[in-house]
Amino acid sequence: MSKFPTQLLINGQWLNGSGAKRLAIINPATEETFAEVSAATPDEIGQAVETAQAAFESGWRDMPPGQRAELLHGLAKCIRDNTESIAQLETRNVGKPIGDARWEVDAGAKVFEYYAGAIGHLCGQTIPVARGGFDFTLRQPMGVIAAITPWNFPFLIACWKVAPALAAGNSVVLKPASLTPLTALRLGQLAQEAGLPDGVLQVLPGSGAEAGNALATHPLVRKIGFTGSTEVGATIMKLAADDIKRVSLELGGKSPNIVFADADWQRAAAESPMSVFANTGQDCCARSRMFIEQPIFDDFVDHFVAATEALKIGNPTDDTTQVGPMVCASQRELSESFVNEARNEGRNIRTGGDRPDGNGFYLNPAVITGSETGDRAWREEIFGPVVCLRPFTDEGEMLQEVNDTNFGLSGTVWSKDLNRALRVARQVESGVISVNSHSSVHTEAPFGGFKRSGLGRDLGMSAMEACTEVKNIYVGE
Repeated sequence: MSKFPTQLLINGQWLNGSGAKRLAIINPATEETFAEVSAATPDEIGQAVETAQAAFESGWRDMPPGQRAELLHGLAKCIRDNTESIAQLETRNVGKPIGDARWEVDAGAKVFEYYAGAIGHLCGQTIPVARGGFDFTLRQPMGVIAAITPWNFPFLIACWKVAPALAAGNSVVLKPASLTPLTALRLGQLAQEAGLPDGVLQVLPGSGAEAGNALATHPLVRKIGFTGSTEVGATIMKLAADDIKRVSLELGGKSPNIVFADADWQRAAAESPMSVFANTGQDCCARSRMFIEQPIFDDFVDHFVAATEALKIGNPTDDTTQVGPMVCASQRELSESFVNEARNEGRNIRTGGDRPDGNGFYLNPAVITGSETGDRAWREEIFGPVVCLRPFTDEGEMLQEVNDTNFGLSGTVWSKDLNRALRVARQVESGVISVNSHSSVHTEAPFGGFKRSGLGRDLGMSAMEACTEVKNIYVGE
């Protein structure tokens, strides 16, 4: 593996952080520290924001769209040319299976390609107004956008935040999660190689309490794009309120997986384990609440458990591994607490919930039946490899239970009756719903949630438009 950056990227320079704190980077598969990364101080955050504003004003916002598109296409090519090294670094830092990491790097390159193409389609309107004359709108960049990204999909979500903001003509200060900053720093390095002007993209790891709060409250930051926990998202909203900053938040989830008896339920049982256990359950879209129609419940559970037990758990660098370790010890302990509480309440742990032998933050995927709707494992986001299954008999009552949650991010409906599938999909209070599929994310389509799952949307043209201000200009006759 090639050398990877561990310093702060500020205005085109790689700098050691001035503070005493360093971020220890641990390989979740071995529990070994393999790197230390500089942690930005509030002063360094301020420096980055000011130089980002200068870069925005001195040429980036006014760069011809075609030239900006060429630079983003160039960055996408740099990503593709370095797919394997980025994927290996992601696997080492996060513990995700190498096959998943390669897919995510490819998806990140596609995001930059999409928004490079979208630059030529960011259009205003001409509007007939009652008093005559000529009225039209422009979409103009905001200025400095802060991107604060999570530890579960570090590279891909950094691409989600950075690409539309740059495409719209903004500069970006990116703060990756302190647990997993390495591939975000690598993205900054590749942006330099692609020829992006100094200051247009800056990458500063650091703690949320210091670096994140300093970024969210800086007066020159015009918008904050955040992906992470609902609790931190609420804090970001409060911090942004004084300056009336624009905010987009992609937060937690407790997504349903609804299987009707008329569905190809054997296929659903075979595919559904990875709808919750992919990325070791560390996914806001994880379908961790399963609603199975009563006539097929017992058979479905048997098939689901068998498919879960067939998953290959192990070394994330092995091409055949499907489930790797969790990101850290505390995250594993939190997941275990849900399983232990369910066991103490008399629920049926059909499989998993225990630790495999050996090193690494591994946890065997847990399948729980017999849960009640008031159970903690049924109601709260777990962010680990734990799923609860309950039977249902009445569609209306089931939908009431599905929507009896503060979250509304994703979900799936399985049925061969398309009318019923669409009827149910419309009634589920969620930003993203799939029918006979677990695919939640498409580069071209908006992604985000209802209720406490967030505000605004990533991806699609919606994300790029949300990085602009609409200006109306009227020319009188």
